[in-house]
Amino acid sequence: MARFTRIQVAQALNETGIVPIFYHPDLEVCKKVLHAVYDAGLRVLEFTNRGDFAHEVFGALNKYAAEAMPDMILGAGSVVEPGTTSLYLQLGAAFIVSPVLNPEMAKVCNRRKVLWSPGCGSLSEINYAEELGAEIVKIFPGSQVGGPAFIKAVKGPCPWTSIMPTGGVSPTKENLSEWFSAGATCVGMGSKLIPKDMVAQGDFEALTAHITSAVQLAREVQ
Repeated sequence: MARFTRIQVAQALNETGIVPIFYHPDLEVCKKVLHAVYDAGLRVLEFTNRGDFAHEVFGALNKYAAEAMPDMILGAGSVVEPGTTSLYLQLGAAFIVSPVLNPEMAKVCNRRKVLWSPGCGSLSEINYAEELGAEIVKIFPGSQVGGPAFIKAVKGPCPWTSIMPTGGVSPTKENLSEWFSAGATCVGMGSKLIPKDMVAQGDFEALTAHITSAVQLAREVQ
């Protein structure tokens, strides 16, 4: 069962500005990355379902987070169907992120009052996602869908819509400013926020500094 309500998660996503996206098959590496994210000031992490037994790593990481950093919110990403959604909810995922819009996933999450952020590529999809109860919709891939200009265009007729772009977001002041000035609620970042070389080299101090810099830039432009 999720330790955070969907309202708490929505507020955290709005406040944090940046949602780090990460996957690694080694639990100990995941713990170190989680600490780097936490020490940089972020309280949300999307663990992607991208490898065999990813759910087992997530379950162990979520248990660790509950003990070591109880205010850290962990969710599952790259989930595309209801069966896997249920699996991660049983492991305590506080939110579910998907690259696609699957209405059956909405039913599973809504029954448990867990925030669900589906991937959308058009205003019609966004409207349908909100009809299904999505508080924050993901646009993916962000740059290919239309970038910041797409968000600005959507917010014109639908100012109530909350959008999280993923794909094409970089931890630079110029890039972050473009997304937030267009109306993004928060942005999702993977390897540009958590560089693979830093993780591979085990340089977690440099990783913490890198993420901290991105967080500070986001706060300046939000």
